[in-house]
Amino acid sequence: MKNKRKQLIIFLFEHSQRIYTSMFKKHESWTYSKKDLLQFPIESFGRHLGEFLNKNNFELIPKVERHDCYHVLCGYSTEVEDEIALQCLCYGNGKRSPYLYGAIILGIAILPDYYKYYYKSYKIGKLANAFHQFDYKKLLRIPIDDLRMSIFSKSQIQNINNNILNY
Repeated sequence: MKNKRKQLIIFLFEHSQRIYTSMFKKHESWTYSKKDLLQFPIESFGRHLGEFLNKNNFELIPKVERHDCYHVLCGYSTEVEDEIALQCLCYGNGKRSPYLYGAIILGIAILPDYYKYYYKSYKIGKLANAFHQFDYKKLLRIPIDDLRMSIFSKSQIQNINNNILNY
């Protein structure tokens, strides 16, 4: 039953994303490709973003490139429950958007089994320094460790590096 609920959320994400980006996102898309990002220095945020895209067989989604930056910065996978938890973390960090509200409300309603994980993620975002408003395109050359240290506590960074934020 949980798999069917996850499939429903995936369907909703895929179809709402196109509508949302065409209606609400008016800024220019980045000019970087995954291949470009993989050319950045090994320790850079841009290189880590390229590796994340490569690992998941993705390219940057035009006009919502920042979303993949959040994944890399915060250490969340692309599993459905992690996508929702990441939105909760961003909400805790002060991000507000119609898409975020929809993802959180529907995510909690459809997958309430992960409520503790969502709440933990919200609290992490609340405790972190604000990062939701950054212009990530300008931060691609910054060492990822420096970027994380400016946002998260040492224990949160350890959890990110050890991949134990997940439920």
